[in-house]
Amino acid sequence: MNLALNSLYKAFIRLFPHIKLTPVTTKEVSEIIKSLKCKNSHVYDEIPVRILKISLPFTISPLTYICNKSLCTGTFPTRLKYSQINPILKKVSKTDLSNYTPTSLLTSFSKVLKKIIYKRLNHHIEVNNILVKEQYGFRNNSSTEIASYNLINNILKALNNKMWVGGIFCDLTKSFDHVKHDILISKLEFYSITGKANNLIKSYLSNRYQRVHIKNKYPRNCFSRWEKVKQGLPQGCILGPLFFLLYINDLPCIINDISIPTIFADDTNIIFSHSNPTELKDEINVVIEKISKRFQANLLILNFNQTNYIQFMAKHKLAVDLQIRYKDNLINNTYSTNFLGLTLDSTLSWKSHIDQPSSKLNSACYIIRNLRPIISIENWLSIYFSYVHSVITYGIIFWGNSPYSNNIFKLQKRSIRIIMNASSRVSCREFFKKLNILPLHSQYILSLMLFVVQNMEEFTSNSEVHNINTRHRPDLHVPSITLTKYQKGVYYSGVRVFNHQPQNIKRLSSNVKGFKSALKIFLLMGSFYTLDEYFGWISM
Repeated sequence: MNLALNSLYKAFIRLFPHIKLTPVTTKEVSEIIKSLKCKNSHVYDEIPVRILKISLPFTISPLTYICNKSLCTGTFPTRLKYSQINPILKKVSKTDLSNYTPTSLLTSFSKVLKKIIYKRLNHHIEVNNILVKEQYGFRNNSSTEIASYNLINNILKALNNKMWVGGIFCDLTKSFDHVKHDILISKLEFYSITGKANNLIKSYLSNRYQRVHIKNKYPRNCFSRWEKVKQGLPQGCILGPLFFLLYINDLPCIINDISIPTIFADDTNIIFSHSNPTELKDEINVVIEKISKRFQANLLILNFNQTNYIQFMAKHKLAVDLQIRYKDNLINNTYSTNFLGLTLDSTLSWKSHIDQPSSKLNSACYIIRNLRPIISIENWLSIYFSYVHSVITYGIIFWGNSPYSNNIFKLQKRSIRIIMNASSRVSCREFFKKLNILPLHSQYILSLMLFVVQNMEEFTSNSEVHNINTRHRPDLHVPSITLTKYQKGVYYSGVRVFNHQPQNIKRLSSNVKGFKSALKIFLLMGSFYTLDEYFGWISM
């Protein structure tokens, strides 16, 4: 345990103020219950959330009393420590137990108390800026999009600076299940989660019981015996991810002097860059050794069979054969890997990634064509936004500027023609306007601009670079480039598209809601099929 805590003292030299557990009010409890999803699922107590909501006027006072009693005594009620595990298949083979993710189904009352505890813990963490900036998972004002942007932009910047660039994409084996409770409690004490708050979490983690629920085709389902939980964090619970973030919070601090880590919960990814390929390999080996020891100290298991190394490069640059190993474990060299739902290849061409949504859109078009005779056009829009729009918009700011994105655009137009019962030779431009749907590249512009205005701190304005009072002073500063691929990235494309917006829309950038509305109206009116159309329209 000492080794697991040593890096905390090196990473955080300041002391944190002690947490305060403020009492809960009936209003707060009522708001939490109302925010819960109305479901009929239940565990051993047979009380679903739906019943909890209906009985709210009668249970609010005793439930508030129980929650306050728990906070002031530092004791988590015993009957709320029972959870039901529903195994969720995440890979193809049903016979391999490692292919299942255990999801906890909790009592309705425990959800209320856990949300109360979460709000107080999260307030303490945010006010004292405890979580490291490299961690993007399960945080307010963060997302997979921001995490992906930081990782991809760091790769493109290094390539633009003519550096050798590599990435290690780590895979932890069932990380939540390997969290050691005594190590977690000690780390919480370091972050000044002490006293009644620490006792409450100890009580929450100790003497927990769970059973496994197996659904089958027969009316009677199968349950295992109740067994005591010795380690790990419940998955499907609001507290589990927060505890895990604190459990690995010190990891970036031991490696960020020679690498750039991007972490989303347990998804650990590290980017390296250097002007010399030999020194790049040395730095990678140093980091691999450091994180391996850190994972071992925290009883987490780095799965070397699923951990990948990619060398990122421009098309004209030759790859260097780097064999990365730790002890007897060799890390796989690969040309592509999955990162938060995006498929990254060694040249960031997005070809491999676009193949996946293309397959989904082909299936969506098949469904739309078969259902068309029996569904009204109003219902078609719901189907379109569920099966087509959701696929198109995920990660579009990264791949929407790729030449391979035209494959997606063709499938989008095919779905529009099916909805409108039009032949393949008919132009879709007026259909897009009629249905209030943006063509792919117009949607790319909207998504890209929303990312820019919501993350202005990532960009530099001309006014920050010079004091000359020109008409372009409010615009974003265009960075110098040496690599064509960097032009296709979010940063450069975002700056260029933002600067070419109509002035009346650009002035709304501080009001995200108004900006989005005005820009969408403009894009629907233009219904741009390409970026060149957009830039040409603005120039006119």
